[in-house]
Amino acid sequence: MEIPSPVELKKQQPLSKSAFASIANFRSLASQILLGKNKALVAIVGPCSIHDPESALEYAERLKKLSIDLGGHLFLIMRVFVEKSRTHLGWKGMLYDPYLDGTNDLAAGLRKSRRLFIELAEMGVPTAMELFDPLTASYFDDLLSWGLIGARTSGSPYHRQMASGMPFPVGFKNDVHGGLDEAILGVATARSPHVYLGVNGEGKVAAIETEGNPFSHLVLRGALHETNFDPLSIAKALHVLEKEKTSSRILIDCSHGNSGKDPRRQSIALESILEQAHPMVAGFMLESHIHAGKQTLFKDLSLLDYGVSITDPCLSWEETEKLLQRSMSMSSVQN
Repeated sequence: MEIPSPVELKKQQPLSKSAFASIANFRSLASQILLGKNKALVAIVGPCSIHDPESALEYAERLKKLSIDLGGHLFLIMRVFVEKSRTHLGWKGMLYDPYLDGTNDLAAGLRKSRRLFIELAEMGVPTAMELFDPLTASYFDDLLSWGLIGARTSGSPYHRQMASGMPFPVGFKNDVHGGLDEAILGVATARSPHVYLGVNGEGKVAAIETEGNPFSHLVLRGALHETNFDPLSIAKALHVLEKEKTSSRILIDCSHGNSGKDPRRQSIALESILEQAHPMVAGFMLESHIHAGKQTLFKDLSLLDYGVSITDPCLSWEETEKLLQRSMSMSSVQN
């Protein structure tokens, strides 16, 4: 299977000047929030993973309308994860298996994924993506407003070096057992310049040089059997960041370990975050789709329900809208 290089795919699927300008503005706002110069809260919300571009675009339309309604108190970014990290086996995301049938047409997955990101950019919807495979990041680095390094890869030197060259904020999640060290060292490493062996935009092995990413930061996502959105956990994380001379504002992921993978418990984490109103917490993440819950990926794709996750369970749009409106109300009072 022949795969186009990042440069080739970007030529085949270019970004318009207006969308390019919008993304630049989104990135500027993101950096201002992380620096504490803008008081808006970041809210990265969306499906656990994208498997259907049609429902993703409908979700984006709803998110854009809500963003306008909420004004400037929340900076809404759509979670658009086209790669699904796995502890064991399972569907690995639209990028790898775009037809949901195990054929693993990576070339089609790259095109389908990039096309979706472009459509979202043209709509004026900022996007965030987990940078699961460093080799795929350069296919989307012109389209994203935020990036995440997952709990299973925060300790990877290659991911840290890759993050150091990204032109947008990149958050490192604590590990699945709740440990902070790997993520915080990842934050520190990504802020420094690097030269490493990688694959360049033309698809050739080359020496990759980066300048360092000043907007790398920590994301608290809980652990297998405990949460870390409470005041003590936040204070501990900020203390370690300061000790490692990587002090910065952080995000809190209300799902995963912080919800015990029960989407309804995301509201508990969010309520705590809003009540604390900690000045070093820049925002939060929610897993949300058009409809609540999750479904099994059947071989007969006609059995799939529209707008329902095929990976982790999600909040419904109605639940999400209420939580974001609540966040806006509390944020506006505190500011």
